[in-house]
Amino acid sequence: MKKIFSLILLLTCAVLAQMQGPKIYFPEDQYNFGLVRQGDTVRHAFIIVNKGDDTLKITNIITSCGCTAATLANKILAPGESVPLSIQFNSHGRVGEQVKYISIMSNDKDKPSAQVILKGSVSADDAQKVVEIKGPKIEFKELQFDFGAVPEGTICTHVFEFKNIGTEILEIKDIKTSCGCTAAVVSEALLSPGETGTLKVDLNTAGRFGRVQRDVTITTNEKDTPLKSIKIFSEIIQKEKK
Repeated sequence: MKKIFSLILLLTCAVLAQMQGPKIYFPEDQYNFGLVRQGDTVRHAFIIVNKGDDTLKITNIITSCGCTAATLANKILAPGESVPLSIQFNSHGRVGEQVKYISIMSNDKDKPSAQVILKGSVSADDAQKVVEIKGPKIEFKELQFDFGAVPEGTICTHVFEFKNIGTEILEIKDIKTSCGCTAAVVSEALLSPGETGTLKVDLNTAGRFGRVQRDVTITTNEKDTPLKSIKIFSEIIQKEKK
């Protein structure tokens, strides 16, 4: 009997320990807006809840695309308090399947970087209204990616997709990263109009800790904007010293 009581006590303490401190929680962490016409603006509110027993502080919000905006009325939540995270997606100039990531950084030690996802599809408003882009033109599905919280020493990988939406052959001339810990490899250096390609980015977190940001710069043969920038983020958890 004593052993059973001790086991219950230990399990109760473990559960209580997990609930200590601020805890970020989303009743809904994904939203599919279905099919919208190009040019429409999609609006949705995700709810952020503090399920912990201490004050939750939102320190930063990052969206994976400039077409997506996120606003928060209150960045400090008492235990049990909630607040809507308002998302606005502008579909102008976009066609096809869309997936947008919104990363929320906070003082939740177990989940310092949480993420919600907005997705759906965009149809061309009128095929005759689509403006033909002369010359080569690269378009990425996303320009940022957050790996979230990862243990030190992890090699994180993400594949960015892009397309040549221009009328001439697109050439990837050069790729540079902001740190030796980051590597980037493109699937194809030359893309015909309408073709798609991928950019595989690896982040080696060995010997690093804390919030990090790394940039990847792509040089193409576009005349107006030959340089494109990709950003990756991560919250690296330092290994305990023995």
